[in-house]
Amino acid sequence: MSENIAITVRDGEDEFKAYVARPSGTPKAAIVVIQEIFGVNAGIRQKCDKLAQDGYLALAPDLFWRLERGIQLDPDIEVEFNRALELMQKFDQDAGIRDIQATIDYARKTEGVKKVGAVGYCLGGRLAYMTAARTDSDATVGYYGVGIDELLREKEAIAEPLMLHIPTEDGFVDKETQAKMHEGLDDHPRVMLYDYEGLDHGFATEMGERRVEDAANLADKRTAEFFAKHLL
Repeated sequence: MSENIAITVRDGEDEFKAYVARPSGTPKAAIVVIQEIFGVNAGIRQKCDKLAQDGYLALAPDLFWRLERGIQLDPDIEVEFNRALELMQKFDQDAGIRDIQATIDYARKTEGVKKVGAVGYCLGGRLAYMTAARTDSDATVGYYGVGIDELLREKEAIAEPLMLHIPTEDGFVDKETQAKMHEGLDDHPRVMLYDYEGLDHGFATEMGERRVEDAANLADKRTAEFFAKHLL
């Protein structure tokens, strides 16, 4: 079962929507699904639906709500892709992290789910790293996060498990940046990095031209095993 719910921001002065997919029985844990630059679109909702099929309560907050509520863009349509890039430039990432924490709080306090993790893609992959460093997520996964080398100073704040999926031919993350990520994080006791040789940004999207089936399935299998280990 899926629905859209309202979550109150942490200062209590406004609220934002989140797509919620519920399992058929009692959730074994909750997972916050952090959007790409394309909003809570069909692909992100499908991520939630799959997690619900696996027994998790899945919640995808509308992080762009301060710019425009309910944005849903298609990365395979050029004008929509360019619109997404514009939104990303205007997006307040610090406010987004506060909204992710509010979503985690909602899962625990309103839904009554004790263990809450997070998984993010693209922009959400970067926010996943920030979530691991700045929130009380119990376990976090990031796919093809951009600019994580700029955030390595926050690595000491990562207290719970974090997994990062890194395509080696990511058009938004060059080889130098990937090397810095490995140099900074390979010896971190709570962080696990996986490289995907020859693959580009967005390879694990649910639909569209970017998806690479075998690699997406492998990354998602690793993610599923990671959450089963740290959330159950």
